[in-house]
Amino acid sequence: MRRSRLTGFVTSLLLAAGLSLTGAVTAQASSAAVTGGYVALGDSYSSGVGSGSYISSSGSCDRSTKAYPYLWNAAHSPSSFAFNACSGAKTDDVLANQLGSLNSSTGLVSISIGGNDAGFADVMTTCVTSSDSTCLAKINTARAYVDSTLPGKLDAVYNAISAKAPTARVVVIGYPRFYKLGQTCLGLSETKRSAINDAADYLDNAVQKRALDHNFVFGDVRTTFTGHEICSSSSWLHSVNWLDIGESYHPTAAGQSGGYLPVLTNAA
Repeated sequence: MRRSRLTGFVTSLLLAAGLSLTGAVTAQASSAAVTGGYVALGDSYSSGVGSGSYISSSGSCDRSTKAYPYLWNAAHSPSSFAFNACSGAKTDDVLANQLGSLNSSTGLVSISIGGNDAGFADVMTTCVTSSDSTCLAKINTARAYVDSTLPGKLDAVYNAISAKAPTARVVVIGYPRFYKLGQTCLGLSETKRSAINDAADYLDNAVQKRALDHNFVFGDVRTTFTGHEICSSSSWLHSVNWLDIGESYHPTAAGQSGGYLPVLTNAA
């Protein structure tokens, strides 16, 4: 989720009270070691917004040396590495701007995409600034988009990846649940937090279905983030970060290394 887009919704939080998106990786084929180059695609959850240590040459894409693609590359030394994920990316942005590094020698592709298409920023803005009922209505609008439009958008991206990198192992990585429930937590009501978590599950389930239908791997981070949601005692997700508002609702460096990296490692 691009800082320019996500910052739009988080900036609106400045007017609101500060707040404190289980499953095994499904095998695509064999678990043989990846050979060939690695290309990392997707939105801000893959570029590493929220984890700091941004690569200056990445500009507003905010690619981080603490993001899981960078960490995986450092640990495994593939024959080549293209870090193309960009904060704020939607499916159309991936198609237009991120696929140029893919080729017949690409051995591994990772991607997180769909959250911006589904209107995550609008959902969070509405849920922070409006009533429970208005929040739930906005979530229902997002869910309708996930049902009607997102599958076709994902298919277009996945088809393009397969066409450009036909032998690559493709790992589609989902989103975490955002809130720990069942306790007092400053900010959103339990009703809103529960509905947002349910919406994250709804999005993940839709993304997983499309990934598996394309014979890709789905990497589920909800298990690794369990116990590390916002409102937990050891959160791997930023709530409102007053010093850097664009990092809000993104994984911390610990979330990248402890939540995302193991999922990619197990899937690759």
